[in-house]
Amino acid sequence: MNTVSDSEKKTALKPAILYSERQWVPWYWWLMATFVVSLISAQLGLNRSLVWTVVSAVSLGALAVWLLLSMSSTRVRVERDPDGTRWLVTGQANLPHTVVSRSLAVPATAKRNAMGRQLDPAAFVVSHGWVPEMVMLVLDDPEDPTPYWLVATRDPEKLLRAYLPDQADKATQSLN
Repeated sequence: MNTVSDSEKKTALKPAILYSERQWVPWYWWLMATFVVSLISAQLGLNRSLVWTVVSAVSLGALAVWLLLSMSSTRVRVERDPDGTRWLVTGQANLPHTVVSRSLAVPATAKRNAMGRQLDPAAFVVSHGWVPEMVMLVLDDPEDPTPYWLVATRDPEKLLRAYLPDQADKATQSLN
């Protein structure tokens, strides 16, 4: 008699993560934040007691850390369900691979055009200035008014190979 435990059932139902990235702000932003916090704290503590400097440094430092961490909270993930469906997940939005008709890696040199006049207002966009490349996913879903997704990623080739392996070679030609 072969019995399956509850933990094995839960593990079997969990989606497999094929690709994951967190879009951290650049390291030099942390350096600039440290400089700004130090400068403002020194100015607030000028000709006052040391308490002014320490309290302002701690409170402004906490504010700067919170701000930079919240700006770095974007995650892009590709998951595969037990039934084989691959999902692109970013924030609260998710997209099954079955509704994507075409895909394209958008190099850093074309990002400005993709985000400029050519951008469809109905498109779903996840973008940060510090992430230079993007992936465009054109949808073929009659129930969804969104024409395409534009998702910033540090490695469009890996993302496309995990999410749409059959389209990855053609979609990443613009990167070479």
